[in-house]
Amino acid sequence: MIIYQSKTIVIREFLPSEEYLFISFFEDKEVTKFLPQLHANDYHQLFEIALKDYHLGSFGRWGIFDANSDLFIGTCLYRPFVEVPEQTEIGYSLIKSYWGMGIGTEVAKALLSYGFAKTKTNEIVALTDLRNTGSQKVLQKLGFKQLNNIKRKGVELNYFLIERSEKLK
Repeated sequence: MIIYQSKTIVIREFLPSEEYLFISFFEDKEVTKFLPQLHANDYHQLFEIALKDYHLGSFGRWGIFDANSDLFIGTCLYRPFVEVPEQTEIGYSLIKSYWGMGIGTEVAKALLSYGFAKTKTNEIVALTDLRNTGSQKVLQKLGFKQLNNIKRKGVELNYFLIERSEKLK
């Protein structure tokens, strides 16, 4: 199922045969420098969970593909926010060759639209590594407000929030 499509990108469910794309994506140290460090087997489990989640409702982890070449360029997610149950969380990661091209902004905007359209949440959040200034700028450009930092699994992270506009409530 396609979550979002434009002239630039397609965000869609992974096919079971694309596990190798998902796992190899996380082998790039540049891609993972701002992400939680996991073991190789953890990525296999994340992929299996992603496939199961597609049948359970609005939440998920999807692949981002170049709309022109169909190349796999990243992953994104929309899920319940563990730390504050009434909030939902977005996240995305792209291969380095697609950094600085506006793709992150497009993905984050698509995830916001999807989240507010498909769920009743009034608050969507995003977390970033303290050093990830690129993603922080994307979130601020989209109207996210930076709150006090939050700790997840002992790691301090920037905590951003955007609220559903009054007209969408």
